Amino acid sequence: MSGDETREPRAVVIGASVGAIGALSEILPALPADYALAVLVVVHIPPDRSTGLPHLFAPRCAMAVKEAEDKERIRSGTIYFAPPNYHLLVEPDFTLAFSNDEPVLYSRPAIDVLFESAADAYGTDLTGVVLTGASSDGAHGLHAVVAAGGTALVQDPDTAEGGMMPRSALAACPEALSLTLQAIAAELQKLSASPLPS
Repeated sequence: MSGDETREPRAVVIGASVGAIGALSEILPALPADYALAVLVVVHIPPDRSTGLPHLFAPRCAMAVKEAEDKERIRSGTIYFAPPNYHLLVEPDFTLAFSNDEPVLYSRPAIDVLFESAADAYGTDLTGVVLTGASSDGAHGLHAVVAAGGTALVQDPDTAEGGMMPRSALAACPEALSLTLQAIAAELQKLSASPLPS
């Protein structure tokens, strides 16, 4: 382990549904291999289907890409995709946990579950990103991110394949920045370049 392991961890949580692959393809490949934050992603997936998302994105991304594993320690410079049919949570000790609790807004994994648990763990060191989708999942979770002192980014609904999810997130978090996908990628790049709080 490097000396950086003792530094305060920071993370980005991303939620997407309808149109997720196109939206994520604009953001994740733009992040550098030495990205200083962990990136946790929930995409709404039918419970009986394998995501295939780690295999799809690994060749496109400079960062390490993998499917999240239960009890796994979160590491910076890695993109974690939630597996199908489990909620993905962040524990206070910055490990991942799975839950088979009831679906939230018909979805498991649900964006709200990840965002709310990550907000509790990371507080001000968390950035939440809500992208395209056709439900209101992510709105409560993004509100939790902001309430904990984190940063909220939302895809401009007019540019989203599914505008309902970003509109719901903006209604719940009026202080969130509404940006194009390219602008979201640029904001996330800046996070890695910014110094850690003392």
